[in-house]
Amino acid sequence: MNRLDLSGRVAIVTGAARGIGLAIARRAVESGATVAIWDMDAKAGAEAAAALGRASAHALDLTDGSAIAAAHAATLAAHGRIDILVNNAGITGGNAPSWELPIAEWRRVIEVNLVAPYMVARAVVPTMIAASYGRVVNIASIAGKEGNPNASHYSASKAGLIGFTKSLGKELAKSGVLANCITPAAAATDIFKQMTEQQIAWMRSKIPMDRFVEVEEIAAMACWLASEDCSFSTGAVFDISGGRAVY
Repeated sequence: MNRLDLSGRVAIVTGAARGIGLAIARRAVESGATVAIWDMDAKAGAEAAAALGRASAHALDLTDGSAIAAAHAATLAAHGRIDILVNNAGITGGNAPSWELPIAEWRRVIEVNLVAPYMVARAVVPTMIAASYGRVVNIASIAGKEGNPNASHYSASKAGLIGFTKSLGKELAKSGVLANCITPAAAATDIFKQMTEQQIAWMRSKIPMDRFVEVEEIAAMACWLASEDCSFSTGAVFDISGGRAVY
């Protein structure tokens, strides 16, 4: 593992109780940061924080503005600052042709994957602006670039997150706060439980490297983007899809 320097930094990582978020939180702690885990699973979040050591756990629904405000205040009270925000939490919402997806499920995926990252950034970014320093890393998806069949809700939410990142990066360009996003191919995490075997096989077939991305690989890219070494990239989209996307 290459050494990244996040010494003294405080990072919020949403959905960090397991999977990609936990890998990002672990890499951040190993790089010297303190992590605030924002996750709706209170038990898993507390267990993850205890295992990481230099971490706190905050249980909340990321689509609830008042809960976000409370978690923001609690994080500042616990750690005194916020330097990094990784918007990682997300859901797939199952798989079906667009005209067969339940409308309520379509809206729920948009709420969790797009509206929630906006709401979290809206709460946290002013703290970073006031400090003249910050790093926002949004975990989007290759689906947001290409549009996966039978996952229009997920694809649309991640395309929206890419667009939001581009806008946010431009808005913050002179503030000392940088905002970028990552577009991974699929990783074999618990999110696969929300998908059909056919969908999982189709996703792997599209990856030239013929494997799924490891969560540690995503964590490495996310933590570099969260570091001071990332100093002249903002509003950018960083691909990590095993050769599937070359743009």
